Amino acid sequence: MRIDVLTLFPELVTVPMGLSMMGRAQEKGALDLQVHDLREHGLGKHRHVDDTPYGGGQGMVIRPEPVFEALDRIDTPQARMIYMSPAGRRFDQATARRLAAEPHLIFLSGHYEGIDHRIIEHWVDEEISLGDYVLTNGAIAAVVVMDAIVRLLPGVLGDEMSAVEESFGESGLLEAPQYTKPAEYRGLKVPDTLLSGNHAKIAAWRAEQALERTRANRPDLLPPSSR
Repeated sequence: MRIDVLTLFPELVTVPMGLSMMGRAQEKGALDLQVHDLREHGLGKHRHVDDTPYGGGQGMVIRPEPVFEALDRIDTPQARMIYMSPAGRRFDQATARRLAAEPHLIFLSGHYEGIDHRIIEHWVDEEISLGDYVLTNGAIAAVVVMDAIVRLLPGVLGDEMSAVEESFGESGLLEAPQYTKPAEYRGLKVPDTLLSGNHAKIAAWRAEQALERTRANRPDLLPPSSR
C-alpha cells in the first residue's frame, strides 16, 4: 500500500510511523509512506499557507493554493483522499478494514480552524473523525487511522489471527481478558480454566468473557436482547 500524508508538521507523522510495527511494515515493503510538508507549497518568501476566514470569525484557515498544488503532484487515479476532521464520520474497525484494501491513500491533515472548503469539494473522498472531540492537529488523528489500517495489511502482524480474534474482530465483541506468567502474583491468580489445557473449555471461557466485557463496557455493540 502507498500512503501519502500532507501536513504542516511532518515529524508528527514520521516519528511514530517509523517505530515498532509501522517501521517494520515499511522495511518489509508492505507500506510505502511519503510525508509531504505543506509549507513547501506556501505563498511568498515566508511560505504562507493560511489566512483569515471570509465572513469573520476566530483563527486562521488553510488556503486552497498550497493544498491544490501539493495534491496535483501526489494524486494518482487509484488514490482515495481522506481529510481528518471533527466533522467527519466516526472511524471504526470496519472502516479500517475497508481502507486496508485500497492501493493508495492520501491523508490531508488540517490545522488552525480547518481548510478552505473548496479543497474538500474538489479533492476529498471522505472525511474521518476519531470521535466527538477536537485535536490541535489532524496529523495526530491521521497517525491513529494509519496505524489501524496498516496493521491489517498482509504480513504486518506476526500472527495473522491477531486481527481476527481481537476487539471488533469477526465476532464484533471486545476481546476477552489476557493473562501471562506467573500463574499467581501478589495473591492474584490466573483463572484455572486457562491453565487446564482443555482447549474447548478455554474457547468457551473466552467467548463468555468477551460477551461479559462487551456488556459491561460497550453494550451498544450488542443486540438489545443481549444487553
